[in-house]
Amino acid sequence: MFKELINLFGKANLMKQAFDSSVEMLKTDQEMFLESIRTLRESDRAELQFDLYQKDRQINAYEREVRRKVITHLAIAGATELAMGIRLVSIVIDIERIGDYTKNIVELAINHPDRLQFGEFESAVVPIENRVKTNFETLIKAFEKQDSTLAREVMGTHKAQVSSVCDTIVTSLVRGESRDLDIKTGAAMVMYLRFIKRIHSHLKNIATSIVNPVDRIGYSE
Repeated sequence: MFKELINLFGKANLMKQAFDSSVEMLKTDQEMFLESIRTLRESDRAELQFDLYQKDRQINAYEREVRRKVITHLAIAGATELAMGIRLVSIVIDIERIGDYTKNIVELAINHPDRLQFGEFESAVVPIENRVKTNFETLIKAFEKQDSTLAREVMGTHKAQVSSVCDTIVTSLVRGESRDLDIKTGAAMVMYLRFIKRIHSHLKNIATSIVNPVDRIGYSE
C-alpha cells in the first residue's frame, strides 16, 4: 500500500508528498473537531480560539494539492501506482467532508449560543463524543503508520459505539419521548448527533483504505 510506495520512491516522490499532505489534513480536522465540540458543549458563548474557517480553507487547499500531485506522479510514473493514487484521491474527499461537518457544529453553536446539554441523554452522548475523540487520535496514528490493527479498532467501534447509539437517541428525540426539552434544544441535539455520526463515518471510511482493496474503501472488511 502507501508504505511500500513511500519506501520505494523516497521523500522526493510526489506521491509521498501527497500522503504527507493527507496526514496534515487529518491533523487539522482533529484540531477543528475538538474546537467545535468545545464551542458547542463546553462554552456558553460561541467564541472560537482560532479562525476555524481559515483552517477549512487550508484543508481545501491541501485537497487540491493532493489531487494535483497524485495526477502528476501518475503521468510521470505510469499506471503502476494507479491503485494507490486512487486510494489517496478517494480518502481526501472524506477528510475534506470532516472539515465541513466541524463547520456545521460551529454554525450550530452560533445559532444555539448557550451550552448544549442533553439532560437525561447526557450520559449516553458523552461516551459517543469520547469514542470519536479517541478514534480520531487512533486513526491518525493508523494512517501515518499504515497500521491495519489500529484501523480495525476504528472500524470495529463505528456501529456499536457511535452510529447505532446516535440513531437510538435521535429516534427518541424525534418521537418526543423526552418532555423536558424545548423545540429549539431538541432540534439542536438531533443536528449535533447527525454531524457527529457523519464525522465518524468518514473516519471509518479512511480506516477502510488501510485495510481494504481500492474497490472496498468505505465498506466492511
